[in-house]
Amino acid sequence: MSWFDLSGKSLISETDWTKEEMDNVLRVAKQLKASYYSGDPTPVLEYKTMLMLFFSGSTRTRLSFEAAMTQLGGHSQFLAPGTMRLSLEEKPGAGESIKDTAKVMGRYGDGVGIRLLDDQIDYYGQGNEVMRKVAEHADIPVYNMASDVNHPCQSLTDMLTIQEKLGKAKGNKIVLTWAYSPWVRGRCSIQGTALISSMYGMDVVVAHPEEYDLDPDVTATCEQEAEKSGGSFEVSNDMDEALDGATIVFPRNWYTADRYEIGKEKELEIANKHQDWIYTGKKQKELCDPGYFLHCMPVDRGNEADHEVCDNELSWMYDQAENRLHSQKAVLATTMK
Repeated sequence: MSWFDLSGKSLISETDWTKEEMDNVLRVAKQLKASYYSGDPTPVLEYKTMLMLFFSGSTRTRLSFEAAMTQLGGHSQFLAPGTMRLSLEEKPGAGESIKDTAKVMGRYGDGVGIRLLDDQIDYYGQGNEVMRKVAEHADIPVYNMASDVNHPCQSLTDMLTIQEKLGKAKGNKIVLTWAYSPWVRGRCSIQGTALISSMYGMDVVVAHPEEYDLDPDVTATCEQEAEKSGGSFEVSNDMDEALDGATIVFPRNWYTADRYEIGKEKELEIANKHQDWIYTGKKQKELCDPGYFLHCMPVDRGNEADHEVCDNELSWMYDQAENRLHSQKAVLATTMK
């Protein structure tokens, strides 16, 4: 493929891009990271503007995207949809349509990022639907900064971190495990990392109590991608069994498939039955090999993982967070350029 094939291309789901396209972006990320540390300027997006719609709050996402555009010589604009007339309801009187807003954004900016998570939508899948509709009408690349289904910028970051730390991803066992938290979190980070790990030939295990099945379409895609890549994909309802021999462990809370029917209070009741699902230093030492700690943050310390796991020499958490900057710079540079 040509390097120019990514120009103007949106990134809403991990599977929007081929593995070859992801390989190219990861190579660019490593080059840009080297330039960052050597102090070499990289103004490849001079006079370019990224528009950022944050329906949902953020720490690392906003910081990393704004810093990325600055370091690439461009500019980012933060947009809070609550201060706009934009409406997700397509009916008279509700507000400006997604189509009209998207068409105008396409006249002002060179790319648009959207963060639309679980508490700001009415049903699972709506976040991705909105992003697809913006991409249909904006005529500029759309970047998923986290939706209810996918989180491809985080997924690319996780793969960049795995490659940096281990040399290669293929053949290593990664366990993505449900972990207790009263936060009632979404599925996107776990589903995204499961997808990209399957694409890169890892031995992927998703562990969770019986109530916490992932999106069956995502699970089916992981199985297909693992078969193509020479990896494996399996699901376990036993955390300790899943952790056996794990190279990497990503413990995170997520909600059940019935979240929008039963509500948060009932979700918490279900979660409270599984408070022993926590990644501890004891489990890391006795079950894993060696059980490097991967987490997209924020981590619920003491629930999802204990302090020992978060802070010992096997924790990749802060390096992983930094890599959001470098992987996103690569995405922006290859798609806006």
